[in-house]
Amino acid sequence: MTKNDTGILERYTGSLGQHIQQEYSIEKEYYRGDIKRGLRNSDGTGVPIGVTKVGSVMGYMIEDGIRVPVPGQLYYRGIELNEIVEAHRKANTFGFEEVAFLLLMGHLPSRTEMARFTDIMNQAKMLPKNFTEDMIMKSPSKDIMNKLARSVLSLYSYDDNPDDTSVENLLLQSIRLIGAFPSIVANAYMVKRHYFEGRSLHIHYPKENLSTAENFLRMVRNHKNYTEEEAHLLDIMLMIHAEHGGGNNSTFVCRALSSSGTDTYSAIAGAVGSLKGPLHGGANAKVMEMFHYVKENVDPKDDGSIKDYLNKLLNKEAGDRSGKIYGLGHAVYTISDPRAVLIKKYAQHVAEMKGYGDDFQLLQKIEELGIPMIQERRKDGTPMCANVDMYSGMVYAMLGIPQDVFTPIFASARIAGWCANRIEEVLTGNRIMRPAYRAVVKKVHYEPIENRSTDNFYMR
Repeated sequence: MTKNDTGILERYTGSLGQHIQQEYSIEKEYYRGDIKRGLRNSDGTGVPIGVTKVGSVMGYMIEDGIRVPVPGQLYYRGIELNEIVEAHRKANTFGFEEVAFLLLMGHLPSRTEMARFTDIMNQAKMLPKNFTEDMIMKSPSKDIMNKLARSVLSLYSYDDNPDDTSVENLLLQSIRLIGAFPSIVANAYMVKRHYFEGRSLHIHYPKENLSTAENFLRMVRNHKNYTEEEAHLLDIMLMIHAEHGGGNNSTFVCRALSSSGTDTYSAIAGAVGSLKGPLHGGANAKVMEMFHYVKENVDPKDDGSIKDYLNKLLNKEAGDRSGKIYGLGHAVYTISDPRAVLIKKYAQHVAEMKGYGDDFQLLQKIEELGIPMIQERRKDGTPMCANVDMYSGMVYAMLGIPQDVFTPIFASARIAGWCANRIEEVLTGNRIMRPAYRAVVKKVHYEPIENRSTDNFYMR
């Protein structure tokens, strides 16, 4: 080996894979008893670790210790999400800003409060001077969620008082982050496609007096044009993604980090990293990846053809070989996911108008045929529904939002819920979260190196 041998690390780690896998393996019997894998009880319910007034998710009732499925409901500060969305659709107004106020402040704003908050949000949408040049352009990333997390951490350096956890400063940081997220995502996307796809670089600044949805569509399109119907549909997506109770993975990460006393930027960056995962926020992109496989291999008018291919997916013979039909099933919702219900209600017209009508119908067929197939394999007749990820990716595609922006735009909505949950955790948690793991390692004595007879593995 020489000093210039750039492959030394790859060869070293590559030779250890099988050995490491053996060293880290844990037999299934160790997980029996009171171990709560995934912080779940044996019946699939979550393990309560705290209380919250921010959001509430309902997918079943407990009667005599038994889960009873009910139509899904999602509440923001005690108000059902469906009521909020329907009210704004009826009034033809944009609702995400009001939802952000509701989650942060705990109550619906008066007209005067809403006007003031909108003015403040307009200021928050502008990134710090030279931020895009210094933090986004100088080290472009192929993954926008990675760039978003890095950008959030770097905002610490632009804050004169980043470690102050007073309620006033937490609120200030929260509003700045809610305003900044869409701008960071839009700029990171434009930079990414320029550096890695060779396309022209267009950076559009947010415009005052436009909603978050309008500004985002304006910033990610070269021509900056959008229709009112497109903006309202994106606004619905932002509202339904803004919060989902403290028990979802990214919000839990945010609260766990907050419980340690760390700064806002570290806690939110951790939540971004969690949401990036394909089992969480990244699931919408996995649904669209799966959908393309299905579309290429079935006759959309033939249920038998669709079922045959879904069986191949479940048998790990097609798609990404995961054995999953992405977008079906949820940890809490049983009969229905209220977010998916809202999307289907308001996206159908846009789908037909934009030439996605057949695709939307095929997606519904996957839901209709896939659920009983999964239930049959599980030998479980518990009601099962499509979750929000089944349809959100299709909506983003209809809006011309590229697939690598699906999860970042989700984050641009969920930041409102993250910030509200962080404030609540800092003000009411009063204890660092510290889960326990049962050690199952066998105890051995230390052996001096001269007495160790053989290598545990062979390294080339």
